[in-house]
Amino acid sequence: MTAMELNAQIWRDMAEIADSESLLQQLAKYLKKLVKEKAKDPTRMTKEEFFARVDEAKKGKSHRMNPDENLTDFLKRNGYEV
Repeated sequence: MTAMELNAQIWRDMAEIADSESLLQQLAKYLKKLVKEKAKDPTRMTKEEFFARVDEAKKGKSHRMNPDENLTDFLKRNGYEV
């Protein structure tokens, strides 16, 4: 199911329970829990944090693969055992 299809399904399901205050309260409580879990994700970062990491990485050592080079040769040339 695509994100759009899931979104439409969620709205249809919410319409089914819209007349029940207790079910809507349960849904609101669960949604808050999901939002809180997402906020705890250690891999999440702001755009500023992301671009700061990119800028920092650009300062470090970099490697370029030669056009006629395969991955094994590239790794060997850069000191990795393959």
